[in-house]
Amino acid sequence: MKLASLKHGRDGRLVVVSNDLTRCTDAGLIAPTLQAALDNWAEAGPKLVALSQSLEAGAVPVERFHERECASPLPRAYQWVDGSAYVNHVELVRKARGAEIPASFWTDPLMYQGGSDSFIGPRDDIEMPQDKGFGIDMEAEVTVIVDDVPMGADPALAASKIRLIMLVNDVSLRGLIPAELAKGFGFLQSKPSSAFSPVAVTPDELGDAWRDGKVHLPILVTLNGQPFGQANAGVDMTFDFGILVAHAAKTRALCAGTIIGSGTVSNKKGDGPGKPIAEGGDGYSCIAEIRMIETIYDGAPKTPFMSFGDQVTIEMRDKEDASIFGLIEQKIIQTQ
Repeated sequence: MKLASLKHGRDGRLVVVSNDLTRCTDAGLIAPTLQAALDNWAEAGPKLVALSQSLEAGAVPVERFHERECASPLPRAYQWVDGSAYVNHVELVRKARGAEIPASFWTDPLMYQGGSDSFIGPRDDIEMPQDKGFGIDMEAEVTVIVDDVPMGADPALAASKIRLIMLVNDVSLRGLIPAELAKGFGFLQSKPSSAFSPVAVTPDELGDAWRDGKVHLPILVTLNGQPFGQANAGVDMTFDFGILVAHAAKTRALCAGTIIGSGTVSNKKGDGPGKPIAEGGDGYSCIAEIRMIETIYDGAPKTPFMSFGDQVTIEMRDKEDASIFGLIEQKIIQTQ
């Protein structure tokens, strides 16, 4: 089943979307918004599945589905926490500044709590007051939305609470991160609003690509129309989503609608860091990673961060090359 929120008010209008992302049908008689459906998933979930089946059979009224009319599936959420499950990415960050990675990073996930009061749509521009010094970067990730998760849930129970899967562009301002982290309280200004894929899907939509709490498909990133990354989200993922959700729920219950992110998808190349696509590698899911590798090998980064007018796309396609979640497509523009 595929669900989307068309732009309407603050929380969108819930629709069920066809498998080929061309048609949708209103789900308002079941739940007016995705959050309302998640709040009552035991009842709403099966009804939405039935509506999805009716949509595919042509047995319900339909309207044309336009991804550009979508808000993020949850235009705002009670909670958005992002992990860093690809420790290769973290290791590169530290290596670029000559620091060793603590052994605990391989056994205990990194995670931070992001702003969730106002996500931007998957085709909305990324507005910034300036582009110099901010270090504007994309971060292509996989995310899950959970049902209510009890405090102290183990990874198996936590994984059973995953209801939907999405992609995200977790926008980061690299130039602001060091000063914020130095204060000891984490990210705030350096993490502006994120944008999620047009569509959220139930795990069964991924078939055998969803296994072991991971999505075993490449996440495709382009920058200004050129291939930038195709790292496989199921490879080099140190912590699966069951572990990530359980980590978030260690000392507090998670409410239905909580979003958990994987962190930047990152693949190694043999025993070393990944290579650009042009050099036969799988590329990168953020600009910071290639800059880290340039620093390690060349002494300084040469790839610039994004500036006004730059455009990024993020997508994931199935084995038949059909888009699963729709396309995140965003341009950097200056705030008016």
